[in-house]
This record gives sequence, structure tokens and C-alpha cells, in this order.
Amino acid sequence: QVQLVESGGGLVQAGGSLTLSCAASGGLFSHHVMGWFRRAPGKEREFVTAINWNGVGTYYTDSVKERFTISRDITKNTVYLQMNDLKPEDTAVYYCAIRETGGEYDTWGQGTQVTVSS
Repeated sequence: QVQLVESGGGLVQAGGSLTLSCAASGGLFSHHVMGWFRRAPGKEREFVTAINWNGVGTYYTDSVKERFTISRDITKNTVYLQMNDLKPEDTAVYYCAIRETGGEYDTWGQGTQVTVSS
């Protein structure tokens, strides 16, 4: 059974940086896509970024381009989200998720809180 565990959230001042990690276990992921989503208070969950497990192809929502970077370490089955120049509007619970190429996201982590103070 595939499991995802996020870590690295916390409280940071505007302009600061955080790195989130998502460790995957329980499967083989060579034909999968790993994504990060977030849910801000009172808002719907939104897509943030994704990466093909083979490392070819990354995707970002417009609001985080040039500030966030997704990467993965296949030796550790871990995906990272480097977040720079954080803004108060980035405050949310961040979730990682996984899907097979061409499929739907069907496994989610428990989420990690990111709070950006102004």
C-alpha cells in the first residue's frame, strides 16, 4: 500500500523560505507523477506543482512560478518543494499526492501546515 508522509512545514516571515518533503513508500513509482497541492483557510484545494518521477517535466501554477521549485530524489523516494520569497497568501495546509501517468491522484499525504506572517 502506497503511503506518503509530508514534513517541513512551519511558521515563517514573509520573504522567507521553507522546504517541504514528501516521502513515498509501498510501491514502485517509475511511471508516476508526484504533485503538491494546498488548501488555504476558507478556500478550495488547489494545485501547486508536479513532477514526473523520471524527472522529465515539471509543472507550476502561475502564482508560485519563479518562487517554488519541485524536485525529487529517487534514491530516497522523496519529493521536495523548495519555497522561496513566501507570501502571506501562501499560508495553507500543503499536501503531496501521487498518480499514475494519465491517471487521477489517488493517494494523499496527511498534510503539513505552512504559515507565512506579514
